[in-house]
Amino acid sequence: SAPRCRVNKQLLDVRVLKGEPAELSCSVSKDEVTGTWFKDGLKLTTMDGISFEKEGLVHKLILNKVEDIHAGKYRFECGDIKTEASIFVEDPPQVDKVLLKNLTSVPTVAKAGQNVKLKIPFEGRLPIRAMWLKDRMELGNDTRIRVDKSDSFTMLSISNCERKDCGDYKVRLKNDSGVLEINLKLVVIDKPQTPVGPIKIVESSANDITIQWKPPKDDGGKALQSYIVERQQIGKNDWVTLGETPRSCTTFTTNKVEQDTSYYFRVRAVNAEGTSDPLESDEVKAVGKASPGAPDPPEIVSASKDTITISWKAPRKTGSSRIVGYIVQKRKKGTMTWLPVNNVPVADKKLKVTNLKKGLQYEFRVAAVNAAGTGDASEPSQPVFARDPTKSPGQVQDLKVSSSDHTSVTLTWKRPEAKDGSDVKGYEVEMRSSKNLNWTKCNALPIEMTTYTVKGLQAKETYFLRVKALNDSGPGEAAELEACIEAAPPVVSPRLLIDDTVKSFLIIKAGNTIRVNIPFEASPDPVVTWLKDGLPLPNRATINTKDGTTQLLIRAAEFSDSGTYTVELQNGLGKKEKFSFQVQVTDIPQSPGPIRLEENVPNTVTVTWEPSASEKWENNLYYTVLKRESQKGLWQVVGDLIYTNKFTFTKLIPGRDYYFRVVAKNNSGASGPSETVKPWRIRKPKAEFQVKPQKYRGVNQNQPPRFLVPLKPHVVTTGSECHMSCAVGGYPPPKITWYKDSRDLSNDPTYFCTNDFGVCSLVVLGVTKQDEGEYMVEAINESGRAFSKAFLTIKGNN
Repeated sequence: SAPRCRVNKQLLDVRVLKGEPAELSCSVSKDEVTGTWFKDGLKLTTMDGISFEKEGLVHKLILNKVEDIHAGKYRFECGDIKTEASIFVEDPPQVDKVLLKNLTSVPTVAKAGQNVKLKIPFEGRLPIRAMWLKDRMELGNDTRIRVDKSDSFTMLSISNCERKDCGDYKVRLKNDSGVLEINLKLVVIDKPQTPVGPIKIVESSANDITIQWKPPKDDGGKALQSYIVERQQIGKNDWVTLGETPRSCTTFTTNKVEQDTSYYFRVRAVNAEGTSDPLESDEVKAVGKASPGAPDPPEIVSASKDTITISWKAPRKTGSSRIVGYIVQKRKKGTMTWLPVNNVPVADKKLKVTNLKKGLQYEFRVAAVNAAGTGDASEPSQPVFARDPTKSPGQVQDLKVSSSDHTSVTLTWKRPEAKDGSDVKGYEVEMRSSKNLNWTKCNALPIEMTTYTVKGLQAKETYFLRVKALNDSGPGEAAELEACIEAAPPVVSPRLLIDDTVKSFLIIKAGNTIRVNIPFEASPDPVVTWLKDGLPLPNRATINTKDGTTQLLIRAAEFSDSGTYTVELQNGLGKKEKFSFQVQVTDIPQSPGPIRLEENVPNTVTVTWEPSASEKWENNLYYTVLKRESQKGLWQVVGDLIYTNKFTFTKLIPGRDYYFRVVAKNNSGASGPSETVKPWRIRKPKAEFQVKPQKYRGVNQNQPPRFLVPLKPHVVTTGSECHMSCAVGGYPPPKITWYKDSRDLSNDPTYFCTNDFGVCSLVVLGVTKQDEGEYMVEAINESGRAFSKAFLTIKGNN
């Protein structure tokens, strides 16, 4: 008998990823046999995605793309032989490759304080466990961190993120087929931390202070740009910015210090995200110098042709040890070079200077000396000539009172006679009251003119006044007089004298002068203050107040000069008086922009135009529309006082040419016109249109009216146009009548009705609140009647 068929190679178990191909194969000892495949005990004839092959002795079961349903135990039988194996379908967690690359290759960057959401969608056999880790520790929900998971994604949410949230994060996705780990990086950027202290004082002197600090421990995730250094003087509230240093420099020197004064310093670090909190220093003192300070300028005691005697006082700041003497220097007036008078310090505070050239003018200065060295030199003395003293000047001539009032006296006089007054350098004035024997000097510096006003006198008091001429040797003999001061006028409270000549509203053309005179009365003279819109006047405005009138003057008015001007009077007792008036600066408007023409409603033209540029500043601007019917005809006004940029002209005659122009107007006049270039024409209807309806006579014979398109409700704003329309059928063509609140509109000129082959329109131009209500259109022919109603609502345009 023939040998029995046997299995040469058994089926083997297969583990395969879901979606991948797989095959089971076995071989038998005889070629001509055909076998049968079973899955989970059931015979396989056909199954989606499975095919059977036989190549000689080898029998194969092939799966092109493995799905979950393909998992199970398979058996191959042939006669009395059989072999079994299992297919295990693996479906581990997976994440889209592009998303995975984006998440893992680039860090997620957030600013401190922002909310961060990291969402990872996944696929794989459920259940999938998702775990988030940071620094190898699992993250759970707390006040700021939340972990969400569903069957298709996991998400980490961090609210109000901080720098400590920076770091490496790991997402671990796990199911019974495997584990997927994803590594992410989060970067949180913020302003830097405070620089590291304490602030060290590297150097402190009377002239400068140098401070030092260390960079912040955390730069906020962005490179430092600079440090800002500020200073506060002890006893004051405000901090003063001294300057900035580059990020590489952590020292700063300031010379803006005063000797023996104490300060606080503070430093802030700066990056692209902002400025750190400040690092503050302890109290720092600018140490005083060891050498003495500068004395006051020396005084001239006496002068002759070859010697000048000077004296001085000790300096207020003596330094760190007692003063042992003084060094004196001289120079010729007009030169820069100082020469020493003594090489060894002089202990006395007075010195007779010799070796001078007769007739030259000299200046002197002094410096104090102590154990630490020579201090700063004084400012120069008054210049003095090396010459013998001159004769005192003579007495001034013709001293008299030229004018006086209740608080002042004006004196005039003439120079001393020529022989006594050739070298007069000026004059001094002194005064005393009748109750006082001591004379008081009225002027600090010599008076060069031969007139002087003594102010601040008491009313109804008697004063003695005297004038002396001055030269290099000193004052001359005084000329004296007695003056009685008038009684003070009665106090008059400030009062503005507003009459018909003072307008409360002025319209001024741009470029013209604004000149406003406001008369007033007050005694004594009040303080006059002018304001514009509650603020000081611009520099272009000038104010002139005298003789009971205050004047505002602006030579060339600009649009910015429009506003409310206020003049205020106030006397020494606090009494106030105010007046305000309006100024409107205007000009002839600029021309409107280009014109457009449209036929929105049959047999009408809607004219629209670009607004005049003057609309921006001009409140009272309006437009006028004109038309003419040929290129050389007369222009006629068809619309005036138009405050929009649109106008509809209705009285058009088909076949005629129309030209339009628009002019902008205000209180100052009219602009140049904007005009249409090409004429506007509505063609005459051709005869064929009149016969068209006849074609349908047979079809539409005796149809009652019906609305093919009914009226719709409308809501429009005041001043705009309203178009209401509907479509009507019927034969013969119905007669159309419009009604508002049951009133026939046929003969009302404010409504414009048209009927073009059953399309019926009603146009309301420039609607007002009175146009609100229920509108009805009625269609009637011999076969019947139909109507349609709608409501028109009017809204205010603000």
